[in-house]
Amino acid sequence: MVIPMAEKSKNYLKVKKYYDDGRWSLKKVRDAVRAGWITPEEFTEITGEEYEV
Repeated sequence: MVIPMAEKSKNYLKVKKYYDDGRWSLKKVRDAVRAGWITPEEFTEITGEEYEV
């Protein structure tokens, strides 16, 4: 499911850019979920992988 941009987390674009640019690893994006920066659904959108606790 794709979340409309108006409903994205505040840091979604930052996390996505860092991941897409190769500056952040999968673990770092997972840590962003744990920190509350992005949602588990956004994690899946960014990485293409399911978020597992």
